[in-house]
Amino acid sequence: MNLEQLLDGKKVAVCAGSGGVGKTTTSASIAIGMAARGKRVAVLTIDPAKRLADSLGLSELGTELREVDPKLFTPFGVELTGELHAAMLDPKRTFDELIERYAPDHETYERILENRIYQELSNAIAGSQEYMAMEKLLELHEEGDFDLLVLDTPPSRNALDFLDAPKRLARFIDGRSLRVFLAPGRFGLRIAGRGGSMIFSALKRITGIDLLNDLSEFFSNFADMASGFSERAQRVDALLRGRQSTFLLICSPENEPVDEAIFFRRMLKEQKLPFGGAIVNKVRPDYYRARKQLPDEIEEDLATRVMENYERQRLLGKRDGENIARLEKSLSADKVIQIPLFSDDIHGVEGLVHMVDQLFE
Repeated sequence: MNLEQLLDGKKVAVCAGSGGVGKTTTSASIAIGMAARGKRVAVLTIDPAKRLADSLGLSELGTELREVDPKLFTPFGVELTGELHAAMLDPKRTFDELIERYAPDHETYERILENRIYQELSNAIAGSQEYMAMEKLLELHEEGDFDLLVLDTPPSRNALDFLDAPKRLARFIDGRSLRVFLAPGRFGLRIAGRGGSMIFSALKRITGIDLLNDLSEFFSNFADMASGFSERAQRVDALLRGRQSTFLLICSPENEPVDEAIFFRRMLKEQKLPFGGAIVNKVRPDYYRARKQLPDEIEEDLATRVMENYERQRLLGKRDGENIARLEKSLSADKVIQIPLFSDDIHGVEGLVHMVDQLFE
C-alpha cells in the first residue's frame, strides 16, 4: 500500500513521532505529493524552528497560511496541479482568537485581553501547543477550503498531551472548581474567606496589584464563554476520531523511535483514534546486510579501514531490518512505508522532491 492509498478519502493527516526522525520533512513531503496530485493542501507546524520554511524554500513562515509558489518545484520535475499552503502556528494568538470568537461583545473581549489573570493563563495554556494546534486545525477544517490538512506535531510522548488536549479543556471548564468560580453573585470568590482576603490585601499593598479584583473580573467575563469553549472542545475531539482523519506515525529504524511508534500505536488503539500507517525514514539499503569482500589489489591499510566501516554499517543495517520487522509485526506490514537513507540530509526543495518520490512510489 502506498501513501496515496493510505490518504484516500482523508481530510486531516496528523504526523506524530519522536524527535529527530524527519517528521517535519515528511509532513512537508506528504503535502507536496498530494498537491502534485491535484489536491488543495495546507501543512501546519507547531515547531518554532524554521525547518518547515527552510524545507519549502521560504525565507520565513508566519502564523497565517501562505501559498507556496509552485514554480519552486518545476526545475525538479514536479508540477503542483493543486495548491500548497503552509503556516507556523502561534498558540498565544490562537487563544486570543478563541476569546474574540466567544466574547459576547468587543468590549468584553478587550477587557479579557487586558486582564492580568488572562495574560498569565493564556501564556500558560499557550504553552500547551498541542491544544492550540488542534484549535487551528478545527477552524481550517470547518472552513472547508482544503482537501487535506497535514499537521506536524511535537515528539510523540508529548503528542499524547496533544490527543488528550480537547478532553483536558472540557474537564477544566466543566470542573467543580471552575463552576464555583463562575457561580452567580461571585460566591466563589467570597469562599476565600477572611484569611484569603487578608492575603489578597497584603499582596495589593506590596505589589500594587488588586489580584482579587482581577480574578473577579476575569471569571465574571469568562462565565458567558464557558459553554462555547466546552462545545468546541467536543468538536475537536470528534474531528480527531472521525473517519476523515488519520494518524501517521513517523520514525527511524533505531530501537527507541520504533519503540515510540509501537507505544503510540497502542495509545491510538486504546483511545479509538484512526491509524493510517507508519513511515520509517533513513533505512539503510539491503546491501549493508550481507558480508562483502574487497578486491585483493586494494592497499591493505585502506582495505582494513573500509571493511571496518562497512562492518559497522552492516551491523546497523541488520539492526534496521530487525527493528522494521518488529514494527511490521506490531502494525502489520502493509501499513509500513520505508524511505531509504539518502546520501545527504534533506535540505531545500530538491531533497523534498526525492522524499516525495519515495513516499508516493
